[in-house]
Amino acid sequence: MDGNPPLKPRYLPAPVDPSRPSLLSASSALAKSYGLAKGRTSCAEPWTMSDGVVVVYFSRLGGSMYTHERVTLSVVAEAIAQIKGAKFAGLYDRAKSYSGNVFFVPDDTLVLDEASCLGIRLPTDLFGAVVPHPFAKTKAITHRLVDPSADRPEGWSSAYAEMVQDVVLPGYTAFGVEDARTAAARLLSTGPIRIKEPLAAGGAGHTVATTIDEVEAFLEAFPEAAITAHGLVVESNLRDVTTVSIGQITIDDMTIAYHGTQRVATNNAGCRVYGGSALVCVRGGWKALARLPMPGAVRLAAVQAKLYEDAMREYPGFMVSRRNYDVAQGLDGKGRRRSGVLEASWRSGGASTAELAALREFAQDPTLQVVEARAVKLFGRGHEAPRNAVVHYRGDDPDDGPITRYTMVTRKLKRNDADHYARHAAMLETTSAF
Repeated sequence: MDGNPPLKPRYLPAPVDPSRPSLLSASSALAKSYGLAKGRTSCAEPWTMSDGVVVVYFSRLGGSMYTHERVTLSVVAEAIAQIKGAKFAGLYDRAKSYSGNVFFVPDDTLVLDEASCLGIRLPTDLFGAVVPHPFAKTKAITHRLVDPSADRPEGWSSAYAEMVQDVVLPGYTAFGVEDARTAAARLLSTGPIRIKEPLAAGGAGHTVATTIDEVEAFLEAFPEAAITAHGLVVESNLRDVTTVSIGQITIDDMTIAYHGTQRVATNNAGCRVYGGSALVCVRGGWKALARLPMPGAVRLAAVQAKLYEDAMREYPGFMVSRRNYDVAQGLDGKGRRRSGVLEASWRSGGASTAELAALREFAQDPTLQVVEARAVKLFGRGHEAPRNAVVHYRGDDPDDGPITRYTMVTRKLKRNDADHYARHAAMLETTSAF
């Protein structure tokens, strides 16, 4: 999930609780545009200033965002500026001449031609990713087509889809109504299926079908042009599901990796949506994560996520500095245990404030080996964040209703605490179902 579904944007000031600290300083232009209280200070100051600026960038193909998401994106950008020791310059202005290097924090994964126009050449130029084709930034790439002659967009890699088949759930991607019907018929023989719209996020745009009649009703109501343009994902539906988050981020020469779990919340419309992430972060990349003690189910998810990313070499031009992979683990229609990558988030997402809180702790204390952090979204009124939390947003979003968003570091372990963590992980292992 790692985010909310898009809807019509309304760019109104976001009320924030002035009694809590924020990563977004009151002095920044973007903070002023969102109406943050005067006199508020960041939770930390940069320790070394460097040449260059960090900017928020709204991409050409990015979806609409809730106000609280826009505020959180600016929080992420300013946190990165503090880590880099750079200046936070607010929203990117094409007409402006910036001093030094420009580091971009986009709202969505960028397509190669747009990134090139911005001067993005390396993963260290942005917090996110670049893909060669628009469809490659969606969950559409996760599955193969129904047959070699099936409709597909220009640039589609059948080799990629084949390479990831062992690390994803059984499923297909269809770019035509007949192909979607064929995919559904094949999968229904093993149990209920889930039909997913590739552009939807945060748990939205999903339909579960148990019969071909339900599939036909869905296809009759769904715009055929949308299937042709963006595709439909049709995959086995799981029950008793746990969604594991596997990720890695790099800022300059510092990399952290993590595993975590997602929290599901009920939003103000009564729908179950992404409600935050709890992360266990380790200093270093994929190899460091592989050495971290963890339950067998989580280790399987990490291996699957790494293979999913490795296969992206089939899409030349792909580069990434922020990644978060959703791995679903549960029971299929025949009661068999399944584990598979659902999709990738290669943009700043719901877990990013927790990622950056952990990275900052590692940067400030070289003896730390593990940092646990969480990002939380609470819908409705009357919620209080923990005293040591950093609140990014508290108020009525014009479109999403009352919501509180906060981040907190919950545990820090140094190298000499490794034995304790290993014992803790061994205890978790006994409850693992995989």
